[in-house]
Amino acid sequence: MLDKPDVDERLLAAEVAAAWGVDIADLVFMPVGLDGNAWAYRVDTSDGERYFLKLRRGEYTPAAVLLPGLLRAHGVRQVVAPIDLPDGGAGHGFGNHRLLLYPFHDGGSLWGRGLTESQWIEYGEFLGRLHAVTPSADLAAVLPVETWRSSAGERLRALGERAAASQVLGAFWDRYGAALRRLSATVDDLASRVTHGRHVVCHADIHPGNLIADGDGPLHVVDWDAPILAPRERDLMFVFSQDFGDHPIDAHRAELFRRGYGPLEPDQTLLSYYRSERHLDDVAVFLESILNSEASAESRANDLHWLTRIAETVADPGYAP
Repeated sequence: MLDKPDVDERLLAAEVAAAWGVDIADLVFMPVGLDGNAWAYRVDTSDGERYFLKLRRGEYTPAAVLLPGLLRAHGVRQVVAPIDLPDGGAGHGFGNHRLLLYPFHDGGSLWGRGLTESQWIEYGEFLGRLHAVTPSADLAAVLPVETWRSSAGERLRALGERAAASQVLGAFWDRYGAALRRLSATVDDLASRVTHGRHVVCHADIHPGNLIADGDGPLHVVDWDAPILAPRERDLMFVFSQDFGDHPIDAHRAELFRRGYGPLEPDQTLLSYYRSERHLDDVAVFLESILNSEASAESRANDLHWLTRIAETVADPGYAP
């Protein structure tokens, strides 16, 4: 989020210091991410260490905490897992928020600069290994399971009425509303035609923005907020779609990815469903964020940029999910 949360940062720093036993020299807000219920801070300690603090309104899902810890414990080195508290567990309460503390990795996300050749291979290796994981009984008990029943269309219909009457979004809705309603119908149609195949453990948001690397260095995979048991196309959609990152896949990058992942022929109907449903869900999220009366002008402008980018994609006559 671009806007800071409504919390006392001095109290927040004191809470983190007491909970994890670190001596905090500085707490720096990081305007990253598009989740309206989550915020990020860099934690600088007096001994020169750095951590990444995630603050969420409400609870983290159990799988969001359990899965990355288990993967890391089993040697999946790319996973950035939360740091355990001294008395056990990872999450800590702070008013009506929950806190998770992570190692901090330099380099930034790969959304803008793309992956190098070796990183495309590692990307494939990582997803291949993740999709081969057999979840423990504890993990399987808390992992959501794909149902192909999306709430995004219903949310779009409710928000569309508000958008049409909004001074900020009225012109946008006049231009793109019909295309977005068609997208909702497309999602429903594809959901009725998907093949209910084998489910694997999926990250569910594994686009280049959630891949961190310093130069050509190793990948660090972040943002494990919504893992799910689903067909592997749930993750592969981010690889084989052109919508995620400024340097998307081409024939050469696809060959590199397959070199790491192994032979694969993704189900095209599933890829289409996940791509169109992600577009629809993102549209609903951005509409709700822009219509939030507490959002800053800067935040609204940023959300409108991404919303318009999606709308232009789906309104293009050549759009094919």
